[in-house]
Amino acid sequence: MQPFQYVHADTPDHAVEAARPREARYIAGGTTLVDLMRLEVMRPTQLVDITGLAFTAIEDVGGGVRIGALATNTDVAYHPLVTARFPALAEALLSGASPQLRNMATVGGNLLQRTRCPYFRDGTSACNKRVPGQGCAAVDGVTRSHAVLGTSASCIATHPSDMCVALVALDAVVHTHGDAGDRAIPIADFHTLPGAHPEIESALAPGELVTHVEIPASPFALRSRYTKVRDRASYAFALASAAVALDLLGTTIRDARIALGGVATKPWRAREAEQALIGRTTSLETFRRAAAIALQGATPHGDNAFKVELARRTIVRALQRGAA
Repeated sequence: MQPFQYVHADTPDHAVEAARPREARYIAGGTTLVDLMRLEVMRPTQLVDITGLAFTAIEDVGGGVRIGALATNTDVAYHPLVTARFPALAEALLSGASPQLRNMATVGGNLLQRTRCPYFRDGTSACNKRVPGQGCAAVDGVTRSHAVLGTSASCIATHPSDMCVALVALDAVVHTHGDAGDRAIPIADFHTLPGAHPEIESALAPGELVTHVEIPASPFALRSRYTKVRDRASYAFALASAAVALDLLGTTIRDARIALGGVATKPWRAREAEQALIGRTTSLETFRRAAAIALQGATPHGDNAFKVELARRTIVRALQRGAA
């Protein structure tokens, strides 16, 4: 681990000012950043500690919820407002990592966690996320864990978050503070596709600080569920996951949300599949048709072709749970 400067931020403005240097990074729980620093995959010259900022509250907002960026994953997963109104978010958080890590990891850090692609993390393989323009070793490598949606010639790494998939299905909004003032960014627009620049992973400007996340009240939030398929029952990243939310009138679907994890380069909103559900009944045939539409643009790479069918089945199971 290379030497770095340490700054403890007292206010949001102080944090933004301290994070202006190009190689500065914010640190809170540190559950991803510290790992990557030890591997020398990330080499920040300055760490800005934001744990003293007042961003831990979880509050009611007009029937929705506002979650501070420094609220821990554990606090969010077990909070009565979340479990009662947004069950998919609680399920997603509890399916990730281990209790010890959830006790440390923050909502803001979860939003910004980096890929678990082994070629990114080994520090030696060609990786455009780590060194722009270097190439992507994964394209011709072992690809079982890699993405089939949203890929490019420059990167096929999956986004690792469970929480973010649920937030996409719940129409969450990420609020930030930076040199240009405050912004509200819809979660579906927060993460970026790799394209030719996979090193750019979010819509944040340099030094911009996530302050909180808001999830609005909605008629479909209560019937939201998160389903995750992985190699073992705990402490494993998704091979495929789906967050769904349904607004039902009897057995007729009035509105729907579908988001996918484990199969895409960002938390993936399946908008066409959602539209295919509206006005139809909660039948297995309806769910299978929507699942097929959600994976129409999938592009397998080598070892990960199985993910297409796995993702379809995961969507169907999640929809069945949401409709139950």
